[in-house]
Amino acid sequence: MTEQKEKLTGLTEIYRYLRRNKTPIYVVMPTPFNLLGLDQWVGGLEFVNYFDVFDGQHPRVFKPTQLGAPVFQSMEDVGNYLIDHPEFRARIRERESGLALFVMFDEKTEELCEDVGVRIALPPNELRHRLDSKIETTRLGNEAGVESAPNVMGKANTYAKLNKLAAKAKLGKDLVVQTPYGDSGRTTFFIKSKEDWDKFSSKIIGEELKVMKRLNHLPGTIEGCATRHGTLVGPVMTDITGFEEITPYKGGWCGNDISPAILPGGVPEKVREMARKLGDRLYQEGYKGVFCMDFLLDTDTNEVYLGEINPRISGASPPTNFITSTYGGCPLFLFHLLEFMDVDYEIDINEVQSRWNHYDYWTQLILKQTEDKVELITQAPRSGIWTMDDDGAIEFTRAGHNINALGDEHEAFYLRVYGVGEYCYHGADLGVVLARGRMQSDDRELSERAKLWNSAIKAEFKSVPLTASTEVPMPADMTAGKWF
Repeated sequence: MTEQKEKLTGLTEIYRYLRRNKTPIYVVMPTPFNLLGLDQWVGGLEFVNYFDVFDGQHPRVFKPTQLGAPVFQSMEDVGNYLIDHPEFRARIRERESGLALFVMFDEKTEELCEDVGVRIALPPNELRHRLDSKIETTRLGNEAGVESAPNVMGKANTYAKLNKLAAKAKLGKDLVVQTPYGDSGRTTFFIKSKEDWDKFSSKIIGEELKVMKRLNHLPGTIEGCATRHGTLVGPVMTDITGFEEITPYKGGWCGNDISPAILPGGVPEKVREMARKLGDRLYQEGYKGVFCMDFLLDTDTNEVYLGEINPRISGASPPTNFITSTYGGCPLFLFHLLEFMDVDYEIDINEVQSRWNHYDYWTQLILKQTEDKVELITQAPRSGIWTMDDDGAIEFTRAGHNINALGDEHEAFYLRVYGVGEYCYHGADLGVVLARGRMQSDDRELSERAKLWNSAIKAEFKSVPLTASTEVPMPADMTAGKWF
């Protein structure tokens, strides 16, 4: 580890320590997206990626040679493939043992990391898995004084039993039903009729359920970091969900609005306080570092409720770290690293937090393929800065590895996922657009600007149908389908 003889006192000493860090920190993920730009703050940090999204031009990206045609069923599989890759093992042997970061990992990842000699700088898999349950989220939230929407827990194997369960809590007939684990867009079911039940029952029967009253609501998210000094929280974001132009999944997440004005007065403060309470409760549970808290704003009453906890680095991490570094002088994730490095530090947590409460308007859009086809990509847009003219036409302007290279609202940073020689398919993450300004109205309509960026970037992809002799390797990009 980088030597540190005395306690770090204040941000200046923390900055100096992390920039001089020589301990290898491996960010093992499909792309650099989730911690994009962190390499500017932390010495010794290196992205270990499956996708070559910067075409070999990023100085801190290590992409092992693809071996065969791996079949990935999850993001955990990708991390395990990269950790176990002979080129990565050789790289570790050349350097001292260090730390590893993942979005998702499992018991096998923990075993592989121990074998190759790196330490996972995240809470253990067993704890994360338990906290990931929407049932456990509700319990911990209640203990922390962070209220969930009116709900009841239980099981139901018929529509009648579901209604009987809901009646106990006087939830009515228009219900939201969640199963414990998985992406909310695919494990949340809206049921108000027998027909709805019949459509989703195969995914509900046998599961422990959280049944909620359906609210007129605005969904949002906030990232926090549970530390020894208390919980720090980032900007309050609202979700962009379910727009058919961007995602094929009804209700599926497809981006975030980072806007200080979209929520009613007093609500952002409520959300930040909820996240702080929840983070402090997580720390008591043994969890430290970053987490993401989803919330629901009841638009009829302005009450704010806990949605779920994502105990991990998440899709909200890039805008969180960008906003906290651009407007507050340091990314939130620095404090995650300090919790897992052999370093003692002291900060004025209120002073640090006060830096992050004021910011401008930004948007990120997660672009998925909405066409139901599988084809070979023959042309793909480059990662970097793109410019849109007044007619909606775009062109690649310049290379760039980070969001902070943007100018005005005519520009956007695009991070590609799939490139030439890879396969596009229904639901695939094609890339991410990050831009100044908002792309969703107060009444949750997608702006024309957002539609233009979505269609223009997708038009930059060219692909050809597969022939009878084409051997599709079915990598994770064909089965897992979700990279952020």
